[in-house]
Amino acid sequence: MRVLGLDLGTKRIGIAVSDRSGTIATPFLVLQRSKTKTQDHAEILRLILEEEAVAIVVGMPYTLRGEMGATAKSAEAECTQLAKVVGVPVYIHDERFTTVTADRSLMEARMKADARRRVVDKVAAAVMLQSWLDAQPKPEKP
Repeated sequence: MRVLGLDLGTKRIGIAVSDRSGTIATPFLVLQRSKTKTQDHAEILRLILEEEAVAIVVGMPYTLRGEMGATAKSAEAECTQLAKVVGVPVYIHDERFTTVTADRSLMEARMKADARRRVVDKVAAAVMLQSWLDAQPKPEKP
């Protein structure tokens, strides 16, 4: 069960992908936003087909209090639009602190600031996707 994780930003979309067993999330790519969400969603659909993903998990940017602020409402609306295009289930998952976690791990790896900016979105998507994968029920072993 391969799953794509999306960190929807206003300028970039960080994308992570799970392994085929649905166990490990890996940073995949950073998609620069195009002029329209229609084009962005078409590119996400292409990635779903190419990677044979069975679902998408979108990071929901709740406020620190766990509420739906303006950014989360915008992400929720985009998830609704995306679900009409992609043909696979679209799940949401709390993404609070994922960018901070990703940036800290990249700093610990001594990555320079300009290099971090190029990859932080896909690393944040992987942090969020891994959290979602870890929360999924595991099949019973016989």
